Amino acid sequence: MMQHPATPRDPLGWCALITALFAALVFWRLGTPSRIYFDEVHYVTASRILATFDHITNREHPLLGKEFIALGIALFGDHPWSWRVLPAIAGIATLFAFMRGMWFASLSRFATLASGVLLATGFILFVQSRIAMLDIFMVSFAILALWMVAGAVRIPGQARWRQILAGIFMGLALGSKWNAAPVLMVPGLTFLAIRLAQTGPRFLTATDAGPIRGISLLEAGLWLGVLPVLVYLATFWPVFFYAKNPLTIGGYWEYHQKMWELQQQTVKPHPYMSRWYHWVIDWRPIWYLYENVDGAQRGVLLLGNPFTMIAGLAAVGWCAFAGVMRQNKAALAMAVLYAVTLGMWIIAPKPIQFYYHYFLPSCFLLGALAVALDALWQAGWRKTALGGLALSVAMFAVFYPIISSAKLSGPYAYEHWMWLKSWR
Repeated sequence: MMQHPATPRDPLGWCALITALFAALVFWRLGTPSRIYFDEVHYVTASRILATFDHITNREHPLLGKEFIALGIALFGDHPWSWRVLPAIAGIATLFAFMRGMWFASLSRFATLASGVLLATGFILFVQSRIAMLDIFMVSFAILALWMVAGAVRIPGQARWRQILAGIFMGLALGSKWNAAPVLMVPGLTFLAIRLAQTGPRFLTATDAGPIRGISLLEAGLWLGVLPVLVYLATFWPVFFYAKNPLTIGGYWEYHQKMWELQQQTVKPHPYMSRWYHWVIDWRPIWYLYENVDGAQRGVLLLGNPFTMIAGLAAVGWCAFAGVMRQNKAALAMAVLYAVTLGMWIIAPKPIQFYYHYFLPSCFLLGALAVALDALWQAGWRKTALGGLALSVAMFAVFYPIISSAKLSGPYAYEHWMWLKSWR
């Protein structure tokens, strides 16, 4: 593998530009459709009730995402734009944090900017940034946490405050949705494995070893283990003040038992239900919206970018190889994070699953593709690497009308984008 320059220039300005362009697209017509659609029926309704401090509702999920939606309503009024403004900000933060994390992981300008282009045009982040659901908050805080961890490893002098922030973000991710739990265990377990290998019986207290010199495993456990749990528990504060059946300190366990039971309950089959083996081949998307609304036929299809979702699978395989055989740490990180986040859904007992559960794994799939394209770039195959990015952008442009609730020509307009029968 070719070596990057000893002192590569940080592409911070380009990261900001890509983020700004994405933000403009996300906020364009954010209030369309001008009514509740898809799972907003659950989360906007629950957020309205939460804001009244009356009673518990939508109990199967933690509170933080609904607290943010309720905050948007409190700040800007109860209308579609206010429901979606904080999810939009979370999505924009996700893109920026992902690029910054990639920079610290790879020190490659191309991989960093490619990861931003691929994630911004991968469809899923864009769609989820424009709807008031909980997943965007979970993904955003998880990516923010990983950015802080990558920065702590790269800049040991900033390790302590970055680990503290990582721990806070981890707790907030869990407070949004439990799906974040497996990926948030990766930094701590990696720290433990490296410290055991390098220091043996001194692994708990040694500070003269990787992955972060100057930080003992005990201290890392405090920031990456104890702190997230405390932050997570703190996100339940509104329930203590509910008028009906308020939570007590002693009631945390019972409350979570009920949440777990609701997560495992068997519900009737849904036409959009799918499994992990459908997700990885972009087989079964979800129609969030397709009807005449706001004076026109409009649609919002949750689908992965047809090019990058498939090309990314080959990239994950290459990253696993390059990570193990060539000690490419960025490649190994993307392969491991993808495997962990997808693996959870392979073994999860949750009976009904949907394509939006692929949101977090797809981020690392696209990260893997960015690292693989960077390898082509470094090897001199620059037109091929740029061609991959161009094709991703072109696919986004082609599908933009059907993922953005744009005005369509009529009720059968969707057929233009139905390349597979399973997409209907």
